[in-house]
Amino acid sequence: MHQLNSLEKRAAIALALVFSTRMLGLFMLLPVFALYGEQLVGFSPLWIGLAIGAYGLTQAILQIPFGWLSDKIGRHKVMLLGLSLFVLGSVVAALAESVYMVTLGRVLQGAGAIAGAVLALAADLTREEQRPKVMAIIGASIGLSFAVAMVAGPLLARWAGLSGVFWFTAVLAVCAMLIVAFLVPKSVSKAPMAETLALPQSLAAMLKHGQLLRLDAGVLILHLMLTAMFVALPALLNQQHLAAERHWQVYLPVLLGSFLFMVPMMIIAMRRQQEKRYFLINVLLLVIAMLICWQATTLWGLVLALLVFFIGFNFLEASLPAMVSRVAPAGQRGSAMGIYSSSQFFGAFLGGLLGGAVAQQFGFVAIFAVLAGIGLVWLAIASTMQVPSRAQRLSLPVAVTTEQQAAALAAKLAALAGVQEVTILLADQRCYLKVSAQQFELAQAQSLVAVGNQ
Repeated sequence: MHQLNSLEKRAAIALALVFSTRMLGLFMLLPVFALYGEQLVGFSPLWIGLAIGAYGLTQAILQIPFGWLSDKIGRHKVMLLGLSLFVLGSVVAALAESVYMVTLGRVLQGAGAIAGAVLALAADLTREEQRPKVMAIIGASIGLSFAVAMVAGPLLARWAGLSGVFWFTAVLAVCAMLIVAFLVPKSVSKAPMAETLALPQSLAAMLKHGQLLRLDAGVLILHLMLTAMFVALPALLNQQHLAAERHWQVYLPVLLGSFLFMVPMMIIAMRRQQEKRYFLINVLLLVIAMLICWQATTLWGLVLALLVFFIGFNFLEASLPAMVSRVAPAGQRGSAMGIYSSSQFFGAFLGGLLGGAVAQQFGFVAIFAVLAGIGLVWLAIASTMQVPSRAQRLSLPVAVTTEQQAAALAAKLAALAGVQEVTILLADQRCYLKVSAQQFELAQAQSLVAVGNQ
């Protein structure tokens, strides 16, 4: 963080806290609901899955609209609105006596879809060259919150029950609201919308982009597998005579061990420029993990399966958004990431629904056989993807008034060495570039833009 200025550091830390406290509350239900929800009226395997994954449905539906709303009424207002809905959902779930009301609470939690607004505010508050670092800090906070939730969830549920978990998530959301109100800096400018938020006119094109669709399908399946797995996993650990309050003793070393394997793989993949090969290897790890779970008859078998799964999961969770950013056309990253985020949350909803339905009809163990098959489908899809070379993204202000002027300037910029893509948006009066940093000369582009602006 040494190259970030004081405002950027404050923004990175404050927004990471907002993101991580909210995601911690969402994740904490995963390892505990299947065990501690048994006393709820209407409890069944199907409703286990629906309650676990319900937040994903409203997240998927509202993610892009909330981002648009933040551009109209302000990032802070939308963040406070979303967190208020999250608090309301947590309270509804905490007071619930039936699984149906818990599911309603989860739907309300998901309605606080503030991810787009948070990332847009992060872009507003940072310089373009420092923006990836701030986004990486926020992304890392999500991974950390997941790890903490896997440990804290079982311990808190043992001490305070399922309602205590929801009360705690409500308190976390109130803390996040205080951070937004008093710690998150107010933005005085807006980053170019096309690179941070989904543009309505770009969504149709993104839904037809074959390479992006492969990545969207990938993150959907990844989170489907994660959510569906936790419909069954807590019960299977219990069957191995591991008390619920001791489940963290499995999750903590598994998650730490997975990072020890995952990080070197990422470094090797990037250095050797073999990202696709390692991507496919990690999809295969997910399939292997599901097959081990399907056949496991001992606690150590489940531990091994979890370790293999989270090596693959952590690698893919870090790789997928980076690939989306690289594949997205210049000037359309916001739209690409908006659809990607919606796919991610929709996958969580489908995972809960599928896991609950399969468990209801065929038992918990059958979930893993189904997930192994879905993983093989993903492996086939991923084998056809193309990984583009690494590129830097830039945006420059322009002053062109007609499509002919924009086309002429774009043609001149595209002819420069190192330029991979050029997009000029007349509405934004900005030019978006994807360039090879080794070949591209910024001064040449700036002089062409200056001439075009005259």
